[in-house]
Order: sequence, then C-alpha cells, then structure tokens
Amino acid sequence: MMPFAAVVLAVALVGTPARCDPPQFGGEKTSWHGFDRYDFLMHESDFTVKPHKAGADEGNAVKTPVKGHLRCVVVAPKQTAPGNPWSWRGYYFDHEPQAEIELLKRGFHIGFIWCDAGKPWDAWYKFLTETHGMSKKPAFVGMSRGGRNAYTWATANPDKVSCIYADNPAISREALAALGGLAKADVPLLHVCGSLDPILGNHTLVAESVYQQLGGRISVMMKDGAAHHPHSLRDPKPIADFIEASLKPAVADPPPFVGKAIIRSSFYGSESDYREVPGEKTFAVCRGPWFAPSYHRYEFRPDGIRGTVSVIVPKAPAPGKPWVFRGDFVTRDAAVDLALLGRGFHVVTGPVPTDTDGPVLQQWNAVYKLLTDAGLSKTPVLAGAGGAAGEVYAWAVENPDRVSCVYAENPILRSRMSKAQPLDRLAPLAKAGVPVLHVCGGRDPWLDSQTRVLEKRYKELGGTVTVLVEEGKGHFPTAPRDVKPVVDFIVGRQPSR
Repeated sequence: MMPFAAVVLAVALVGTPARCDPPQFGGEKTSWHGFDRYDFLMHESDFTVKPHKAGADEGNAVKTPVKGHLRCVVVAPKQTAPGNPWSWRGYYFDHEPQAEIELLKRGFHIGFIWCDAGKPWDAWYKFLTETHGMSKKPAFVGMSRGGRNAYTWATANPDKVSCIYADNPAISREALAALGGLAKADVPLLHVCGSLDPILGNHTLVAESVYQQLGGRISVMMKDGAAHHPHSLRDPKPIADFIEASLKPAVADPPPFVGKAIIRSSFYGSESDYREVPGEKTFAVCRGPWFAPSYHRYEFRPDGIRGTVSVIVPKAPAPGKPWVFRGDFVTRDAAVDLALLGRGFHVVTGPVPTDTDGPVLQQWNAVYKLLTDAGLSKTPVLAGAGGAAGEVYAWAVENPDRVSCVYAENPILRSRMSKAQPLDRLAPLAKAGVPVLHVCGGRDPWLDSQTRVLEKRYKELGGTVTVLVEEGKGHFPTAPRDVKPVVDFIVGRQPSR
C-alpha cells in the first residue's frame, strides 16, 4: 500500500522527524487502556488550562462536565516517537479507540477536547505544541460529528495538519468549499465508511470528488453492507499505518526541466478494488492513493510558450526514459497511461494556448526539444483520444523520425495544428515505419469515417496498422477493456538501451 484548482509545490527536505524531549504533564495521572492519562480543564472565557483529575466513575471515558470549563485529555505513550507526534479527536472520546491505542503503541500521544471546533481548539493546540513541545502537525481522528470538527479546524489551519482519518464523517459546506487549502498543503485524507451510511453520498463522496479535482490525495474504504456504525476497524493497523506514514510527506524533487514556477498535484486512478477485511467479516471497496500508486503531476509554462505543459512523473524512469506525448489532459480513468506510468514512462500533455483554436506546431516542437535535451527519449509515443488524436497525428506527420509509435482511442483525425488534414498526409509516417494502433468501440460514430479510412490508406502506403474493435462499446469509455495488448504494443516499440 502505500494530492481545475491545483496544488502549489512547496519544495521541502523530507526526512525522519527529529527526536525531541518527551512532553511532561503536571497533575495527577490516571490510566487509559494501560497508558498514562492526564486530564485538564480549559476555562471557557479566557481559555486558560489547568490540571484536573478524572473521576473514578469515568473509567476510560469522559463523562462529567465541569461548569464554566471544557474537559481536555492527553494520553501519553510509554515511549515517545521522534517528533512527538499526536492524534487529535474532537468528539466521542473513547468510542472505538482501537486506532488510537495502536498509535500509542507506536509512540504517538493522543489528545482530546470536549467541544466543537473554534477558539478553544486554537488554545488547546497552542497549549500542546508551544507549552509541551508536541508536533506542530497533529493527525486528526474524526468520527461522525467529530469528522465535522476535524475538517472545520483543519481547513482553517491547513498548515497545522499531518493527515485526517475520518470515519463516516459529516463535513460542513464551508469546509467542503475550503478543501483547497488542505490540497495545497498536500494533506492526505482517509475515509472509512459504511456503504449503507446515510450521510455517505453528500459528505464523503462529495469530499472525494472535490479533493481529487483539487489535486489532493484522498483514499476511501467503504465496508460493504455496513451502516453508520460500527466506526473504525476491528483491526486498526491499516488506519494506524496511514497515520504513521503521513509523518513523511510525499514531496519529491521535481524534474529539473519543469523550472521553478510550477504547480504540483497528485495523479492516481479512480478504479475501485474490492478487498476482504477479515476483522469486519466483509469486503470493502477501496480506492485512492493509499491503495494504489500515486504520481506527481507538474504543470508549468516553458519560456516562449503561451500554453501550459503537464508532466506526470513515474516513480522510477525506465531505461531510455520513454515518454508519451499526448494531445489531451490525462484523466483518472486513463488506464493505459496509468499502466505506462507503472512501467516507467513519463506522460506529457502538450500545450494548447487559450488564444488559439488548437495546438501550435512550433510550441510542440519547443516542448519536444526541452524534454529531449533533458534526457527523455528522442522518440516518444504519440497518443490521444477523440479529437486529440488528430492533433498528435498532425505533429507526428511533421516529425515522423521522432515518433516510436502512434496510439489512438476512438480517434477523430482532424487537426487545427496544420491546414492539411492527417488522413491526407499519412505517407511520411508510413515511410518512416511508424506503427499505429487504434482501439475503437464497435458503435463509435467515428469508426468508419476515421479509423477504417486510415486503416485502408495506411496499409496501401506500406504502413503497419492494428485496429482493435470492442463490440458493444460506443465512444465512451475510450480506454480499452484490457490494457495489456496496448501496453505490450507500446513497450515493444521502444528503442532498446
């Protein structure tokens, strides 16, 4: 296992958190599931904090309010992890605490304040971080109404959050509208929900869609057949693993060719995985970057180019640094591109200025030179779906010796990059021996007038062309049902190094 608005890159050195002196808390301590518990009272008017001893009848819970004060709790691990990390719960203390108990075993403190998010939360954060030296970026644990509190405070303080684990959460409209701050700060989110939870559709699924579009990292685990309760997981290891991993931000050095004025976001697939969760005696629908590979996408504007270039970077470039030169923005259902990223390909979307009717040949040539001068392969894959396919064909026709192959999905072979249209200019590609692969739906309205015409003409010119027709499919989805033949075709056309 393992964020259109976008995420502005904050280049940072990432390493193991420094070991700090463990926090020391005064007052009498009690026990919470075998760990030292310290209780406090916060004055409701001036937010001052003083020690308090939990009542003997409270056990592990917080039951008794104190007039004029707010109940607060800290539980300390037996040995503190480097950086003094902690998790913060804003409601329902001791309800399904298994994830927090696991975090205590890993050296986290856990904190709690009994009120909704607001000024008391600011004071509690200051008390723990400034007075007691706990991490400046706590992890949030929010269940139901607690999720609403977590998102309310986190969206108001996005630079003070390491991650959010939300369990069947409610999320206010104001917090949903402010998710961009968390995405900009690259705060990872994990939602664990029941598939029958009545607030799933207008809270978690809305947040998932918004956060993805903002370029943030959000993962969702939906327990099949479960409702709003029970919260958490009987085996909390996946939750604790997520929180612990969030101590190490997924910030990497950008490729040098993108320059300094860049926008970074996270790219990962939208496909769901159905996994058994033995402790829950059911399966869960899992998706997002905690369950599948996630890649950095950089948007930048090279010198002299009016349009924006998008580059998705593989975790480890393949030998020869192969890449895909696309004519369209890569969406999360781009199954072929995801597979190629996993094989070490860069995926590049060429620029399309907003003041022209389409791509400009000279600008694409400039991008090609920039990337190949930086060490990427001299012969990229040209790829596009629908109308974008015509534009990549137009560039390929002008640069046939710079193309390893052409791949198109339900293409429309018309271009604004050049006056002469691709269907009438296939000879340079055929002469250069550029292989072509089209994947088309049998019911796509463009099949006969575009792909079938190209197939006939390209073969007459001596070119190699393969057409895979998927019966019953229309224009969408453009991606093939089985990506393996396409990936094998593309990988097999790359120069050996």
